Amino acid sequence: MKYLLYTFLLVFPFIGYAQSYKIYSTGLQKQVTLDDIVNNMAKADVLFYGEEHNDSVGHTLELALWQRISEKYKDKAVLSLEMFETDTQPILNEYLNGLIREKNFITEARTWPNYKDYRPLIELAKEKHLPVIAANSPARYTNRVTRLGLNSLQQLDSFGKSWLPPLPIDTATGAYYQKFTDLMGGHGGMGGMQIYQSQNLWDAAMGWSIARYLKAHPGSKILQINGSFHSEDKLGAAAQIKKYAAAARILNITAYAINDFEQVDWSKYSKSNDYIIVTDARLIKDDQ
Repeated sequence: MKYLLYTFLLVFPFIGYAQSYKIYSTGLQKQVTLDDIVNNMAKADVLFYGEEHNDSVGHTLELALWQRISEKYKDKAVLSLEMFETDTQPILNEYLNGLIREKNFITEARTWPNYKDYRPLIELAKEKHLPVIAANSPARYTNRVTRLGLNSLQQLDSFGKSWLPPLPIDTATGAYYQKFTDLMGGHGGMGGMQIYQSQNLWDAAMGWSIARYLKAHPGSKILQINGSFHSEDKLGAAAQIKKYAAAARILNITAYAINDFEQVDWSKYSKSNDYIIVTDARLIKDDQ
């Protein structure tokens, strides 16, 4: 019965959304399909999907990708999510193994307000007995960095540090720093380096979480879902992973909700992304 429900969730949305997304391969310089991406994962360890958090079409595509990956790569398929913090991994595991109620899971794993958008991913993993990585840094530590800087993490005890990448955490320079500065409206909008340092903690935690899993489970096929800024142009978390697993093979998708959906100018999008997904911005967005 549950599997039939997932099939309905996967097929029914595409009745309405089939004409509401387009996928472009920058390498092939042409439009492709979800199956093309999944097949290309044969040559990769991690597929980053950089989403817009309130894109309803995007969430449907993520579920469709996860379904296809789980079917093609079977017990090698792994889901990794920005939406769960590393210290909630034991709770997430307990729910996936049927040891606790969903009500307790939602409360104690501190799910996002829009958890309904990610719930089908979790339920599919639970149904198929597939692992899910809680990839993000605990918010209390990210907040500490925002207030006091990265060096303040050294004051944590060994238990607190166990939920974090090895310290000290490298702060990315160059293109990522410039991109973040532009997003914040220039150096004046950053209020010092702490906000940028907390962004780097966030990225490093996700990269480290994935790399640690890959080292323990070589051959895995990991679908990592995060906000687009964290992996766009293979920067952020997609770059941080290389510091912990230099040989990791990465593909990335960056998704955009756009107004010029009918006539897409693909040349506007960076070729540093392997795939570009555009969705119709005129559609109703999910509540956040």
